[in-house]
Amino acid sequence: MTEGPIRIALVDDQPLFSAGLKMILRSQPDMDLVGEAINGDAAVKLAGETRPDVLLMDIRMPVMDGITATKAILGSPDLASIKIIVLTTIQHDEAVVRAIQAGAAGFLTKDTTPEFLLAAIRTVHAGHSVIAPALTNELLRDYTTPAAGNDEVLADLSSRERDVFLLAAKGLANSDIAASLVLSEATVKSHVGSILAKLRLKNRIQLVAFAYENALLS
Repeated sequence: MTEGPIRIALVDDQPLFSAGLKMILRSQPDMDLVGEAINGDAAVKLAGETRPDVLLMDIRMPVMDGITATKAILGSPDLASIKIIVLTTIQHDEAVVRAIQAGAAGFLTKDTTPEFLLAAIRTVHAGHSVIAPALTNELLRDYTTPAAGNDEVLADLSSRERDVFLLAAKGLANSDIAASLVLSEATVKSHVGSILAKLRLKNRIQLVAFAYENALLS
């Protein structure tokens, strides 16, 4: 059975930007724009009504900002599977870190190219994140105030899962982790899935944020 188009919702309060984005999305045969909103409060309602696969969320909006809306949507069991990409005017922004901590699958700056935007949507829909590991680490280093180092937060992980966690938190890909620990990539993927479930994290970006917040990286 052929999979249907990627269902996308757009949340942004800038009409000119939104108009351009809608033209780009509607030009793609594998994408379907299912709704739009102009503030975070409306975004939460839109997510509940349309259940999009991917939601493009502006960070700074009236009534309710994009970070609060992201938390509300991903905090709902019925909506937690929605992949949210936040939109920002500058990439080195504390708000981006808060979006990552809220569970966003990545972020895009508003000056990104149409080609990169479309690739990012398809990548996130496939279950991956769209933010470079090096940039993730830089943002979290600059804008995270870590708690005192306490690896008790990893108590539920096995010894091997801890090894995988620490390498994933440093931004290593599954192939690199597999080579470092002499494991198959399939085994690493399984471990990462188990780690995310045990720590109640939504994606690898949140895993990196969790490591910084708990001062688990030297």
